[in-house]
Amino acid sequence: MVQELLDKIGSLTIVQAAELVKAMEDKFGISAAAPVAVAAVAAPAAGGAAAEEKTEFNVVLEGFSGDKKVDAIKKVREITNLPLMDAKKLVEGGTGVLKEGASKEEAEKIKKEIEALGGKIALK
Repeated sequence: MVQELLDKIGSLTIVQAAELVKAMEDKFGISAAAPVAVAAVAAPAAGGAAAEEKTEFNVVLEGFSGDKKVDAIKKVREITNLPLMDAKKLVEGGTGVLKEGASKEEAEKIKKEIEALGGKIALK
């Protein structure tokens, strides 16, 4: 049963996965961001050594509150190669991964472009 769930979750689109996370947060009264933050703080302390500089980043949309929604949807489509409706849902939902494994330069460029359109971006 667990493997079946993992297989189904693995086949979700980015937008569907974001919707699943939001639904789970609402139903169970939890936040998916909290464990990530705890893990990020605990990891350097556990290693004891200086952390290496990160070379790959996930660009995550954490909110959108601009009046340039159409331009933001176009930009999200360009970045993610999502169909129009999925890009629209991603922007309107305000959360989701836009790009995984981006270089620092590419991640910063995407962040600057989306923030100029009213989006809130986190690099993880």
